[in-house]
Amino acid sequence: MTDLNKLGLSEARDLLRKGETTSKEITQACLKAIEGAGALNAFVHHTPEIAMERAAAADVRIKAGDAPAMCGLPIGIKDLFCTKGVPSQAASRILEGFKPEYESTVSQNLQDAGAVMLGKLNMDEFAMGSSNETSAYGNAVNPWRRAGEDTALTPGGSSGGSAAAVAADLCLAATGTDTGGSIRQPAAFTGTVGIKPTYGRCSRWGVVAFASSLDQAGPMTKSVRDAAIMLEAMCSYDPKDSTSADLAVPDFEAALTGDMRGKKIGIPKEYRMDGMPEEIAKLWDDGAAMLKDAGAQIVDISLPHTKYALPAYYVIAPAEASSNLARYDGVRYGHRATLAAGDGITEMYEKTRAEGFGTEVQRRVMVGTYVLSAGFYDAYYNRARRVRTLIKKDFDDVFAAGVDCILTPATPSAAFGLGEMIDADPIQMYLNDVFTVTVNLAGLPGIAVPTGTNSQGLPLGLQLIGRPWEEADLLSSAYSLERSAGFVAKADKWW
Repeated sequence: MTDLNKLGLSEARDLLRKGETTSKEITQACLKAIEGAGALNAFVHHTPEIAMERAAAADVRIKAGDAPAMCGLPIGIKDLFCTKGVPSQAASRILEGFKPEYESTVSQNLQDAGAVMLGKLNMDEFAMGSSNETSAYGNAVNPWRRAGEDTALTPGGSSGGSAAAVAADLCLAATGTDTGGSIRQPAAFTGTVGIKPTYGRCSRWGVVAFASSLDQAGPMTKSVRDAAIMLEAMCSYDPKDSTSADLAVPDFEAALTGDMRGKKIGIPKEYRMDGMPEEIAKLWDDGAAMLKDAGAQIVDISLPHTKYALPAYYVIAPAEASSNLARYDGVRYGHRATLAAGDGITEMYEKTRAEGFGTEVQRRVMVGTYVLSAGFYDAYYNRARRVRTLIKKDFDDVFAAGVDCILTPATPSAAFGLGEMIDADPIQMYLNDVFTVTVNLAGLPGIAVPTGTNSQGLPLGLQLIGRPWEEADLLSSAYSLERSAGFVAKADKWW
């Protein structure tokens, strides 16, 4: 069977169970695809030996009839997850050469489920970015191109390598992390599915921290069914993570009925922003019509504090980043600058961090340090925390009124060209997160589903936001939207 790398998780699982292919064959197909896709710069640390070893073990397990759903399925791991004995750099020069002696809980869960790790994936440095242009490895490139053009486009960020790899069929699925939209925005830019679960559903232990109260891991896949399968394998209660929720993990795949009868879908008026492109507005209206046709009731809702979400996020996230990144000082691990005669510890800190951190990370650390400083703590950080509480209350009130899911655009545009925004005002780049940051601030689950293309043939996605801990219901609604939209477009191969 050819093109095994083009399979989704559910299709590959079913073929493996029937004995029609092996994990080794699927893994070899993916490794071959990765070899020929250097132009995408999606995989940055290759682990073919580990992949083939795990594939062989998975084949034995499947033959014995003792195999979970993810067993034998080749996936990519975002470089933010610590993987034992494999470089885990968070796409930063400051962690060059760092090979952890431990495995993150999420990647361990996937390994225990029999998943096959193909390698580590590109990302924005320390997950700070919306375009995968802040990486120490260089830009990841979107496999999609505008019709009739060969401009290199962003795959989104920070999980850009994950999104590009899944969209280009280099792996069957990939892990991502989402602090302000870093799973959902790249998924929308690449025509893939990405879900950020409720904060606390996936363990953060062993995931390099950006903003600890916002970070959450999730899967990036080729379909909603695949997202359900992989999310279940990733989730667990973890006593090593104090924010991990001690809740049973449902069978997410079994919940995919797609039955929308009696469900209330909220459309927030605040998300209809001035200057919204006509294509995004139409996509949103079409999505609401699809869900209505499927039996849902569409209701207008208000989330009044939405307009304060971006400023609040860009105070809270850099504040937490400046605290988390203080540990990278050249003393314990990672990069240490070469010192001149007479340099002391202060000079070592300064030179190490100046050399090790990229421009965007430096910018956010400085913003974060400023808002946490004695004279500005109340004016910025405490005020942002109060706004965050109000944003969460907006969602609580809407859900208490009987709304099951909220439908919004995933991004304000389709994928843009590499270099088009990074060199402009950084605020323009931050505006890419306008529809996604509220979900992180409120700790809610959110999923991006591809539902159409723009006039240049690029994919566009819609976002569904669910009630806390109700990922199963959210996935079922996303499944209905996916079936109605019937999105099957793929990027034409140019790499």
